[in-house]
Amino acid sequence: MPIELLVHITHEAGVKVGGIGAVLDGLLSAKSYNDAIPRSILVGPLNMGNRAEMERLFHPRNGLKLRFATPLGLDTLPPALSRHFYDIEAHYNVRIYYGRRPFRGVEHEVLLIHAADIDPSAVGGFKYFLWDKFGLDCARYESDEEFRLFVNLAEPAYAALYHLANEVTGPRVLLAHEWMGLPLVMAARLKDPALWRSAFYAHEVATARLLVEGHPGHDTRFYNALRLARAQGLNLDAVFGDQSHYFKHALVQRAVICDGVFAVGDWVVDELRFLGGGFEDKRIDLVYNGAPVAPLTLAEKQAGKRLLQEYAYNLLGFRPDFIFTHVTRFVTSKGMWRDLRVMEHLDRMLAVAGKTAALFTLSSAEPTGRPVENVFRWEREYGWPVNHRADNGDLLGLEADYFFNGIAPFNRASLASKIVLINQFGWSRDRCGERMPADMTFAHLRHGSDLEFGQSIYEPFGIAQVEPLSFGALCVPSNVCGCVGFVEKAAADMPHFPNLIVADYVTPPPGQHFETPWDALRIDQYDRDQIEIANSRIVAESIASRLPLNDAQTQRLLDYGQEAGSRMSWEVVARDYLLPALARLLS
Repeated sequence: MPIELLVHITHEAGVKVGGIGAVLDGLLSAKSYNDAIPRSILVGPLNMGNRAEMERLFHPRNGLKLRFATPLGLDTLPPALSRHFYDIEAHYNVRIYYGRRPFRGVEHEVLLIHAADIDPSAVGGFKYFLWDKFGLDCARYESDEEFRLFVNLAEPAYAALYHLANEVTGPRVLLAHEWMGLPLVMAARLKDPALWRSAFYAHEVATARLLVEGHPGHDTRFYNALRLARAQGLNLDAVFGDQSHYFKHALVQRAVICDGVFAVGDWVVDELRFLGGGFEDKRIDLVYNGAPVAPLTLAEKQAGKRLLQEYAYNLLGFRPDFIFTHVTRFVTSKGMWRDLRVMEHLDRMLAVAGKTAALFTLSSAEPTGRPVENVFRWEREYGWPVNHRADNGDLLGLEADYFFNGIAPFNRASLASKIVLINQFGWSRDRCGERMPADMTFAHLRHGSDLEFGQSIYEPFGIAQVEPLSFGALCVPSNVCGCVGFVEKAAADMPHFPNLIVADYVTPPPGQHFETPWDALRIDQYDRDQIEIANSRIVAESIASRLPLNDAQTQRLLDYGQEAGSRMSWEVVARDYLLPALARLLS
C-alpha cells in the first residue's frame, strides 16, 4: 500500500543550512519521489529571536508562502484547523508558522514551531513519559540548548501535525532526520501509537563523530578499533567507555524504537551496529545521498577550465596546466591538512613532468562569508586571496592556522604548484574581487576542475566530494567517506574506473598489526602522521598517473564520469533506495 503522507522532521525544515538541506532538496524534487508520495510535510523548529534565521526564512529566494503565523497576523486556514492551531499555541505558549516552500521548484508543506517560551508545566508529562517508557532522563541533559529545543518542540509539533493529517486514511510515516526528529517520534508513540509508522534516517552517528574528531588519532584510531571490536563481538561502550553523558548518543541509542532505520553510507551502518543494543540485529537500509548530474560536453568543460586558469593567472602570474579544487566547510572533520600532504608529493612529480597546477580551496569558517566591501579592500591592500591577514576579520578560527602553518609555507617552497584559500561565501566577481573573471560562476568551478579533494576524517557521505565526478574530474575522498561505496556500486561494471582515487589513512603500513581494539586505541597523532605521510605519497602517485594530458584523456574521464554520475542522481536514490526502504517499512 503506498504511503499517503510522509513527514520529514528536521532542523532544516524552514531554510537550507547544510547537508540535510541538500538531501531534502534532492529527494523532495525528484519525480520518482513525488509520483510515489502524494503529500509531504516538513516539521522543524523556528527561532523568532534569531534575526539572521528570520531573514533567511523570509528571503525571496527561500520562497516561503505562509498560511498561518499569528505574530504576522496571518491566517488563511479553514476555521476548524485555525481554531486547533490557536488552542495549541495557547496551551503550550508556542507560535506556529505553517505554509509551503519550494524544494528545487517543487512545493511542499512546512510546519515550524517557535518553542523558546514554552510553558514547562505543559511538557512535564511528556518528559516523564520519555523516562518511564524509554529510560531517557531529560533532567540529565536539560542544560543543553539543542536538547531542550527538540524535546520542547515535540508535543506541540505533533499536536499541530495531528490536525493537519486528520483526513489521511492511508499509511502515514514519520521520518526522523537524525536525533533531532526522535522526540517527535516519541510524542507520536505517546499520543497515537497505532496511527504512525516511523523511520530513523542516520545522516551520521554523532558518537562516532565525537570520538573521531576528539582524539588526535582521528579516523586511523577509531576505525581500526571499530574493525577489531566488531570482529570480537564488542560494542562501542566496551571499547571506548560509557558515552551516556552525551545526549545525542542517548537519543540515537533509542532510535531502535523506529520501525525502520536508514543509513546514508556503508560506514554509518557499521557505526550503528557498533553502538550495540537493538542495532545489532536491526534491519538497516542504505539510502545514499545523490550527486548532481547534468550533460556536459568537452568544449563546455574546457571553457570552464579556461576561466579558472585565467583566474589563476590573475592571482599567481602563471596559467596552470591543471586545476585542483576543494569545496568544503572549514571544520576539523574535513581533514584539510591531508591536501597539503598530497600536494607536497605531487608538487615534485609535477615539476619533474614539466607541469603546473593550482589548488583553489573554497572554504570559510564564517558560513555567510565576509562583507563584500572588505574583500575588495583586502584585494587592493595586500592581494587577497593569495595573501591573508588575521587581525582584520579576514582569517577566522581554524583558517589562520591552516594558512600560516600550512598554505603559506607550502607556497614558499613549492616548485610547480600553488594553493589559494578563498575564504568567502560565493564564487563570482561581485563576491570575490576584481581579479576573478567577470563571467565566472560556481558551475565553472565544478565543470572546469581536474580534481576534487575530500580526504575527510569523518564523512558519513560527502556530497561535495563527488559533485564534480560527472563532469570528468578525478575525485579523491578518503576511504571513510560514505560516498565511496555508492561510487563503487555505480561503476561496478566499469573496469579500472579512473575517476575515483580513494585515500586510505586507516590501514596500517606493512609490518604494523593491531590484535585487539585496545591496541588501536594507542594510536596517537604521531602514528597517524606516519601513516598519512606514507599513504599520501601513494595518493599523489595515483593522481599523477591519471591526470589527463590531452583532449582524448579528458574526454575519457568525462565519459566515465557522466555514466557513473547518471547512476548516482537523486532520481536514482529516491527510486532505488528510499522508496523500496519505505515499502519494506510497511510490509
